[in-house]
Amino acid sequence: MHPFVELAKKTVEEYVKTGKIPTIPDKIPPEMNKKAGVFVSIKKKGQLRGCIGTFVPTTENIYTEIVRNAIASATEDPRFPPVHPQELQELEYSVDILSPPEPVKSLDELDPKKYGVIVVKGWQRGLLLPDIEGVNTVDEQLRIAKLKAGIDPYDSDVEIYRFKVERYK
Repeated sequence: MHPFVELAKKTVEEYVKTGKIPTIPDKIPPEMNKKAGVFVSIKKKGQLRGCIGTFVPTTENIYTEIVRNAIASATEDPRFPPVHPQELQELEYSVDILSPPEPVKSLDELDPKKYGVIVVKGWQRGLLLPDIEGVNTVDEQLRIAKLKAGIDPYDSDVEIYRFKVERYK
């Protein structure tokens, strides 16, 4: 198991069982000591069970970003009830490390298998990770991201950003 995924799993298990946030060690592995946006996804029997993340870093490093987003994914995703201790054995985790978002000038620059998208209109913003099962076109990807942001899916007056991810399962 990749160290990023192992950290997400251990964090969720400790938090769900004890209600305590794991202690951040004094020495963080070098690959976790960089800054990046991070998404933690949890699945149960192949179905999404929670997914929360940050598209730009909000903490001092990837380690802390994974810890915060793993707990939020397990307990704060508004689409699902909080994870219960009896579910822990059935859960699968993935961690996406995001590249910095870059503005998109043309829809030709998008590819739903390769890039995630962020749509922005005023204070509203929605994000969709790349390579999501069932999302095969740029139009579908943008429609879902707009809906997540509360933006009319047919509104073309939005800022669009793209990003890549390194996905660890």
